[in-house]
Amino acid sequence: MTSLLSSIPQMMSRTLPAIVSQRTTSLISSALLLTATSLSPAWAAEKCVFLQPIGGDGASPVVAKSVGRAKLLGKSNWDTDFLVDRPFQSYKFFFTANSSDTKAKYPVEGFMKFSDGSSLQVINETMNPPIGTGRMFGPFQAVPGKQAKQMNFKVGASSDPGSLGFSYRISVQGCN
Repeated sequence: MTSLLSSIPQMMSRTLPAIVSQRTTSLISSALLLTATSLSPAWAAEKCVFLQPIGGDGASPVVAKSVGRAKLLGKSNWDTDFLVDRPFQSYKFFFTANSSDTKAKYPVEGFMKFSDGSSLQVINETMNPPIGTGRMFGPFQAVPGKQAKQMNFKVGASSDPGSLGFSYRISVQGCN
């Protein structure tokens, strides 16, 4: 019995560092895993809000329009601006066709407008969307050093007579 008791300090001196080492390694691994998963986009919930259209009624962030002929005087209804009321990390543009001519082509453009008067084109496509088909453009990252003030969506008729009367819905989201 005394030999067993006398051997305990030797066993402890060999096994205690091993136990501490295993626990330390386990704690460090857990901390690294927790840090990595908290930084991972898969775990982070992106929060997006709809931007309000300028000149809208405030009831809905979704704008419904029809493509008409260009006006000689005044503005066409092809451009729609959405107000950026606070900084966001990215922006998403949404487009849905309410009607369509199977042969017509619709030019779709999107711009970020900045407080210094400059702009950046982020969408420039010609589409022929089936009725009811939606499309998300983006996300487009905010431009470092620039303060966004508006997002602009333009759906035009170009020179294609088949696109006149085309109706669509658009909206824009800001995301963090």
